[in-house]
Amino acid sequence: MCAALVNWDSDGVAQWKRLAPQTDAVLMHSLRGFIDAGKTGSLVANQILDSSESVTVARFDIDQLIDYRSRRPEMTFSVNEFTDYDEPYLQVDLVRDVEDTPFLFLHGFEPDIRWEAYIQAVREIVAETGVGLTLGTHGIPMAAPHTRPLGVTVHGTPQDLLPDAASYFGTAAVPASAQNLMEYRFGQWGLAAINVAVHVPHYLAQSSYPQAAKRAITAIEDISGLLLDTSGLADDALVAEEEIARQSGESDEVQALVSALEEQYDAFMDQREDGIEAAGPLPSADELGDEFEKFLQQHRGDTPPGT
Repeated sequence: MCAALVNWDSDGVAQWKRLAPQTDAVLMHSLRGFIDAGKTGSLVANQILDSSESVTVARFDIDQLIDYRSRRPEMTFSVNEFTDYDEPYLQVDLVRDVEDTPFLFLHGFEPDIRWEAYIQAVREIVAETGVGLTLGTHGIPMAAPHTRPLGVTVHGTPQDLLPDAASYFGTAAVPASAQNLMEYRFGQWGLAAINVAVHVPHYLAQSSYPQAAKRAITAIEDISGLLLDTSGLADDALVAEEEIARQSGESDEVQALVSALEEQYDAFMDQREDGIEAAGPLPSADELGDEFEKFLQQHRGDTPPGT
């Protein structure tokens, strides 16, 4: 085991070994630091941690993985002293779904450096704990209206674990993340690794969008067989929907944008239903890459200086 990078919690390990499913154990993951339109992954993570008592199984030595100068954690200064610190962390917890099924949850800060060492460490955690599936989720900005069902792209390996649904995309070059690289490496090693990317309307990408988290959880349940509590998201989704309606009603520009996106979306879906290969009007591969780049530029705190 990567003793220098990962520290096991003996009590947590003992509980996991006592409770772990005999087969098909699941490791879910959601990391802070990369693209997460609508705060989708963060909302799912909060929902999981708020709805279940968690027991720490393993902790990463975060000092080996974070570049503090390029991504400075936030501190709170009050009057004449510092009163709080958003301390970076990365850990694996034992949690349970609503049917009391135990699973592992990897959460915290995305590593800035040593990605390959981090991914190798996760591989060894998977081997030590008998995990058969790693599963993550996040949101991606998409030229789609909030008035239509949220789309989702499920990607990973093996292919027979993926839903039988037509893809929205062809081939695209997008910025790498530790999460996506882990999926790629696990595929090379013959390990099951799936990610769920929810299509968040690009004009809501900077906001907290609980609807996207609910859609992500539905996809996670379909793949994993887990049953997750979404009650904490229901009221938040209603508030978000009311606020979006209010702001849309106050802006002719927003109404025009949504109307145009509705026409594009409906035309695209009609083509798909008719069996026509639709390269548009939803974003092409190049346009999707541009959306990723724009989104990254709006999160300069998570990118190295000068990039």
